[in-house]
Amino acid sequence: MENSGRAAGQLAALDDAGIQLAIDDFGTGYSSLAYLQRLPAKVVKIDQSFVRDLANHEREQALVRSMISLSHDLDYRVVAEGIETMEAAELLKQMGCDEGQGYFFARPMELASFEQWLDRQEDARAAA
Repeated sequence: MENSGRAAGQLAALDDAGIQLAIDDFGTGYSSLAYLQRLPAKVVKIDQSFVRDLANHEREQALVRSMISLSHDLDYRVVAEGIETMEAAELLKQMGCDEGQGYFFARPMELASFEQWLDRQEDARAAA
């Protein structure tokens, strides 16, 4: 991050205003461990590159499990990106991941379609 002092001040002001920040694409690019110490974020989003084929790779499972544990130890809520299979969703749930997003749950949609989808989800929960 260029001009990190100014950016840190602006992010702190957003945090003070009650706006929750997330560290996106954690584990790649600019989302390094150093940001866990410096940024006033509340959420860590694990990049889909670690989640995409999670069920088939024990090393990735160990890495994601460690990312979740570290994030929780630092009081972050954890969101996994790019969940495309039930198996990955179940593994992440077992690892303690707080939330997930991806095509397994739903593809991007317009507002009207989302409202219908949400109604179906609520009906299914009520029936369960």
